[in-house]
Amino acid sequence: METHIPSNSDGTINHISRVRPTHPRRWLILFVVWGSFLLSYIDRVAWSSVAAPVGQSLGIAVGMLGAFVTAFYIGYVIANIVGGLVTDSLGGRKTLTFALIPLGIATFFFGNTQSLSTGVWIQLAMGLFAGADYSAGVKILTAWFGKDRGRAMGIYTTGTSLGVVIANAIVPSISASYGWEAAFRLLGIITFCWAIVTFVTIRETPSLAVQDRIRKSDFLAVLKNRNLIWLAIAGCGALWGTVGFGAWGNALMTKQYGISPVTAGSIIACFGVGAVIAKPTLGWLSDFRKGKRKEFAIGCLVCFAFLLFVFGHASTVTQFYVVAPLLGAAAFGYTPLLVAQVTEVVEEKFVGAAAGLTNAVWQMGSAAAPLFVGRVYGQTRSFELALVVLACGPLIGAVTLAFVASRKS
Repeated sequence: METHIPSNSDGTINHISRVRPTHPRRWLILFVVWGSFLLSYIDRVAWSSVAAPVGQSLGIAVGMLGAFVTAFYIGYVIANIVGGLVTDSLGGRKTLTFALIPLGIATFFFGNTQSLSTGVWIQLAMGLFAGADYSAGVKILTAWFGKDRGRAMGIYTTGTSLGVVIANAIVPSISASYGWEAAFRLLGIITFCWAIVTFVTIRETPSLAVQDRIRKSDFLAVLKNRNLIWLAIAGCGALWGTVGFGAWGNALMTKQYGISPVTAGSIIACFGVGAVIAKPTLGWLSDFRKGKRKEFAIGCLVCFAFLLFVFGHASTVTQFYVVAPLLGAAAFGYTPLLVAQVTEVVEEKFVGAAAGLTNAVWQMGSAAAPLFVGRVYGQTRSFELALVVLACGPLIGAVTLAFVASRKS
C-alpha cells in the first residue's frame, strides 16, 4: 500500500514516507518505457543532425533550418496538454502505445519530404503524436518506483541525452551512405515495432489495481498549484537552452567554422555522453538528499549558462570536444531533478496531468528557441551571440526555481 500524501495550500507536499514494496518487474518496465522515450527523442532530433546538408539540397534558407524543429515542438506542446489528461483517464500503457504507432508512421513518411511546407506539416504531426509519451512514462514510473524514484527518473530521462548521441552518431552516417530518406524510414519502422513491445510488456501498476481517474475539480486544483507553476517556468527556460543548442549546435559549427557534418555530429555526440552520465548520477544523489533537489537543479542551470558562454567562445575542433561533454552534463542533468519535483508536489493520481501540463510549458521554450536563434544567427552571423541568447534561458530557470517551496518534514 501507499500512504496518502496530504498537500498544503501552497502546493508543497508534507514529507511522509511512502511504503511501496519493490517489484523485480519494475526494471523491465523502466527499460521498456525508457526505450519508448529514447526512440521518440531520436525521431525528434534526427533532423537537427543533418539539417545543414539536407536543408541545402532541399533549397531551405539557413534561417529556416530550425522550422522543422519548431513545427515538431508546436505539436508536442499541444499534445502534452491533452496527453497528460488522457494518461490520467486511460492509463499510461494505452496512451504510450497509441502515441508511438502513429509517430512511427509519420517518421517513415518524413523520408518522402521534398519541400519546406511538406516537412513542416509532417513534423507538426510527429509532435502531436509524440506529445503523450512523456506524461505516460512519468505516470507509469511513479506507480512502480517509490524511494528510488530519483534514480528511476534519472535513468528514464537519459532517453533524451542518449537520443542525441545515437542520432548524431548514426543518422549522418546512414544519410551519407544510403540517403537521409532511408534514415528516417528506418527510424519509423523501429518506432512502430517498439510500440508493439510496449503494449505487450507494460502493466500500469505492480498490484494491477485500478488507478483513480482525474476529475475536473482535480484538474483545476493542479492548475492552481504554485510550485507547479514555478517548476513549469523554470523548465521552459532550461529547455530553451537545451533544445536550442541541440537544434543548432551542428549547423552553427558547420556554418561558422566549416567543420564537416560528421565531425560536428561527433562533437554533439560527446555532448550527449556527458548528459547520459550526469542524469542517473544526479538522480541517484538526489534520492539521498530529497530536500535538496531544488538546490542541485539551480546549480546545474547556472553551470549550463556559463558553459554555453564558454562554448560560444571556442573556435577549434579540440576546444569543442573538450567543452562538449561538460556542457552536455549541465544541459541535461537538471531534468531528473525537475521531473522528480513535479511528482512530489502533487498527489499520485494527478501525476499524468501535472507532468503533461509542466512539459507543455517546458516545450514552449523548445519550440521558440530554434527559430529565434536561427533568426539571430541569420542576421548577425555571430556564433557567440547565438550562444549568449541560449544562455539566457537557463539563467531565468535558475532564478525561478528559487521560488519553489521546499518539501516540509
